[in-house]
Amino acid sequence: MAKTGKHINMNSEFKYGLLMDIIEKVRTTLDLEEVLNHIIDSIKNLINYDSAGIYVLKKELPAFPHSHHRHIIAGLAQRGFPLTAREDDEMLLLGKGIIGYVIKSGETVIIDDVRLDNRYYEGCSTTLSEITVPIFVGDHVIGALNLESNQLNSYNEGDAEILQFISHAAAISIEKAILHQQIIEKKYIENQLKLAQTVQLCLLPITPPNLENYEIASLNIPDFNVGGDYFDYIELPNGKIGIVIADVSGKGIPAALIMATFRASLRTQMQYQTDIPHIVQNVNRFLYESTSPETFVTTVFGILEPSTGIFTYTNCGHPPPLLFRKNGTIEHLACGGLILGFIADITFKSETVQLSKQDLLAFFTDGVIEFGEESGQELGSAGLAQLISSHIHQSTPQMIESLVKNTKILSNGHVHHDDFTIMILRRCI
Repeated sequence: MAKTGKHINMNSEFKYGLLMDIIEKVRTTLDLEEVLNHIIDSIKNLINYDSAGIYVLKKELPAFPHSHHRHIIAGLAQRGFPLTAREDDEMLLLGKGIIGYVIKSGETVIIDDVRLDNRYYEGCSTTLSEITVPIFVGDHVIGALNLESNQLNSYNEGDAEILQFISHAAAISIEKAILHQQIIEKKYIENQLKLAQTVQLCLLPITPPNLENYEIASLNIPDFNVGGDYFDYIELPNGKIGIVIADVSGKGIPAALIMATFRASLRTQMQYQTDIPHIVQNVNRFLYESTSPETFVTTVFGILEPSTGIFTYTNCGHPPPLLFRKNGTIEHLACGGLILGFIADITFKSETVQLSKQDLLAFFTDGVIEFGEESGQELGSAGLAQLISSHIHQSTPQMIESLVKNTKILSNGHVHHDDFTIMILRRCI
């Protein structure tokens, strides 16, 4: 029969010995799993239990491999419970039960008969009594220590005193291990971001194409180190050039991966056909079949014949490019269809416009015209048209530089809440 708090004198000598025992077990490791497993095994020598667990709030952890990403509580060290937690476990998922109550309230709870307590959430079908104490770091509850017994009235205040002391001692080691894990995770993410940024830069054009009688400039500023905006110039037979700008839902690495998928699919389709509606229809079907339901892409894709100025395009749910005519009129290129990747089988329309001498065509993503809630306002397509018109006599690189400066001023410095991508093309002759 294992000892329990009912028979242990919690004097200074005992507390010191208990503390040194915990320190000795965890001092050689910074691995969070090992720390918690050492702690929970140490308790067995002091208080009898049939099942036990140490739980830490999910938000305290950068990424723990054995916890479901939707859970707000992560079961990090357990004994006597089912080996695999159910995906719909409401204790881990929503913080229900005694463990969730203790974490929320910061109170120690002793239950003589769990069948009589409506807060109890079943972890083991044989459990009859339970004790749970919070784990504090300073004044902040980061988790809970829980013991369960298959007998009634198994725990008392003496057990609570022991567990509270252990939780205080454990909190130091847990916090240290969490900080260590956060540092490792941060370094890992930084390395992954650097790698992803390098890959993405290889997918975007370094310089615009050198087209005779045309002036072209472009700029991409990702909100994170990597982003979901994409633009490209694709050389085609007979001197034609494909022009594309796109925006993937979401941000960061996931959006960049979808962007790379979209780019590869589009370029593959262009090797086999030149019919624009058919190209985007096939790309749409591929994205629908290969990405998650909440993922979609907006894009404008077109083919320019430089010698004639004929530009044929389709717009798939993207902010319409602005076509500035020499006479001062502005056209919006909105013909096309729905966003890509959302519905499997949809059709698209295309439209042809004629670029004449000194006509200017501006492509952009929503990060250019939407400043976010922090700024309290938006530029909008009309505001962008007004800005471009006021700098229409500048070269296209100068124009983009002016647009970046002006949008920062208008947004009170909050312009880059989203990826910022713009392409400007002018026919000179």
